[in-house]
Amino acid sequence: MLKTLALAVLVPSLVFAAPRAEHVFIVSIDGAKPAVVAESEMPTLKKIAAEGAVTWQASTIFPSITLPSHTSMLTGVGPDKHKVLWNGWTPIKGPVKVPTVFSLLRAAEPKAVTGMFVGKVKFRHLWLENTLDVFDFGGPQTPAPVAGTPEIEKDKKPSQMVAKNAAAWIKANKPRLAFVHFADPDTAGHKSGWGSPEQKEAFKVTDQALWQVWQAIKEAGIADSSVLIVSADHGGHDKTHGLNIPEDMTIPWVAWGKGVKKNTTITAPVTTYDTAATALWLLDVSLPAEFDGKPVTSAFE
Repeated sequence: MLKTLALAVLVPSLVFAAPRAEHVFIVSIDGAKPAVVAESEMPTLKKIAAEGAVTWQASTIFPSITLPSHTSMLTGVGPDKHKVLWNGWTPIKGPVKVPTVFSLLRAAEPKAVTGMFVGKVKFRHLWLENTLDVFDFGGPQTPAPVAGTPEIEKDKKPSQMVAKNAAAWIKANKPRLAFVHFADPDTAGHKSGWGSPEQKEAFKVTDQALWQVWQAIKEAGIADSSVLIVSADHGGHDKTHGLNIPEDMTIPWVAWGKGVKKNTTITAPVTTYDTAATALWLLDVSLPAEFDGKPVTSAFE
């Protein structure tokens, strides 16, 4: 009888283990080369980094370009597995052929609230059926935009617009998992150069957008049960990126929130596909065997 009671007490705690975080938010600052971030007016990002765990020496994948890199960030695998090697909205190619963090979460929790708020329409390739409550590219996008339309021709949305929409939705819906993408620094880098005054101004504006998202998490009353991860897809040199060189491959990786070690420098190697693994680990979702990414456990208590 005593053994039965003991098992009855133990089994639920094993089967229904609580997730490490109730909510996970992934924010990507497109083109955030750490050396330029350090020289830019970004008090929000720097405060989040100071209060949490950070490495300014994380790595993206090669090729170090936006869509392949973000695909690795949100699928947990490298380009050799996800096969997304193009870098534009190409409807004929269809959605990514491997699971995303959203589809894996939905498989484990069919009613989990999820969303993506992005500054570039090419992220449509990461929207698998029945995996998102909202895909927002300057406004909810249903159905998919059509190639050649004015909507596609204007294929970038300002960080402030993305943040405004994301913040309102976060406060109203308290999602389990959300992804927010800010395009401005990359746009400025291609136009004026990485590290240019124009790009540093774009980082300043984007930092204000990041503040909106961070504040929304707090105003939603879920900061104590959330983890915020801030990273990037690539760095850059001159007016471009995509090479296998430190200037293009080195990115920041910052964690803040529940269970995150405070005032901590992450010394273990971190690669962009570790973001997906960390998000799922925090949400208590099993990682597929084919994942390249590993949870960045050294950032957490």
